[in-house]
Amino acid sequence: MPTEVIMPQMGESIFEGTITRWLKKAGDPVHKDEPLFEISTDKVDAEIPSPVAGVLSEIRFPEGATVGINTVVAVIDGPMAGAAPDAVPEGEAAKQAPPAGGAPTPQPAELFVAAVNGGERIRSSPLVRRIAKENNLDLGQIVGSGSAGRITKEDVLRHLGGHRVAGASAASTAGIGATADTPLTDRLEPLTKMRAIIAQRMAESKAISPHAHLVFKVDMTRVARLREREKGGFEQRHGVKLTYMPFITAATVEALRRYPILNASLEGNSIHYHAHIDIGIAVALEWGLIVPVIREAEQRSFPDLARAIADLAERARGKKLTPAEVSGSTFTLTNSGVFGDEFGTPIINQPESAILAIGGLKKEAVVLTDAEGNDTIAIRSMQHFCLGFDHRTIDGADAGRFMAELKKTLEGWREEIG
Repeated sequence: MPTEVIMPQMGESIFEGTITRWLKKAGDPVHKDEPLFEISTDKVDAEIPSPVAGVLSEIRFPEGATVGINTVVAVIDGPMAGAAPDAVPEGEAAKQAPPAGGAPTPQPAELFVAAVNGGERIRSSPLVRRIAKENNLDLGQIVGSGSAGRITKEDVLRHLGGHRVAGASAASTAGIGATADTPLTDRLEPLTKMRAIIAQRMAESKAISPHAHLVFKVDMTRVARLREREKGGFEQRHGVKLTYMPFITAATVEALRRYPILNASLEGNSIHYHAHIDIGIAVALEWGLIVPVIREAEQRSFPDLARAIADLAERARGKKLTPAEVSGSTFTLTNSGVFGDEFGTPIINQPESAILAIGGLKKEAVVLTDAEGNDTIAIRSMQHFCLGFDHRTIDGADAGRFMAELKKTLEGWREEIG
């Protein structure tokens, strides 16, 4: 019997979703739980799996269509007549090599995973696979820089640009006089649902909150040495890499305990002091930005914070977050320093009152003064932190005290990391 595929409700307040991409076309075989199409809502982007195995017989809405919840968007005729398709799902970079003496064995698609030669598996997004397909690239030849070796859009574009430059150089050497090609095009592209929501929210935040910013430079040498010494054992004990983010998150939580006005929000003519510290961690995606939330961060141990940060970031990039996991934060951290900047001036994530931007960690020559007033020059690991705050609720003095507490905790780190 045919199975109707409906637009799911991705949260209590969500009543529609935009189909951003069909991962299958009419006539394609599909496996149960295999990603079928991508949607975007005002809360999350997500891949929607097929409810059954069968053949996708009908697609009722094109890419870009905004559809109400519980609306039928596709029909799957089931089962596949007992015969499996002879290739991995469309959009994957390569077919799995067949076993000796037999026909190719299909492999159910996993989220952001493609099967490649010899059964080796690589991680990539639908966008990456589309770019690779359009440019006839073999993803198996690209080294991923993302989490768990995941291939990012930047990896593909870097690989593509390198090959084009190399080809141009060879042509020039041959006397052809060719110039390097680039992926630049002149086009008008409509905003995605997520990009439109980000644009709206950022403009609203600037209009609502009188933003002020405060920058502190923090000596992270003690934390850097501790991390270097403990990272191997920490990963063995807890199953996640030891990054700088749990240190910064834990220090932020401690400062918010001391100065709860930074964790508050303005509601009408009242200030709402929140009972818990729910930390939002901004995650840059290939298709936008999302802020998953660590609930009740004040009650979590250091290893628990590290695990939560890694888990939320991974599931954000894999489109596995629920709407409840990307709403309700009381304070946000954004780590633009991974791109090498000194610091940025962040926009507040409404209805919060403050956001902390983390700059790049760099070694610098620093003047150190001992207890007797003697100065020496030393190489230290330094990092800028920029606090953006709503001046309606937070005065400069409170912002300064908060940042001083954060600086003191990080520079004199004494907490056990487990």
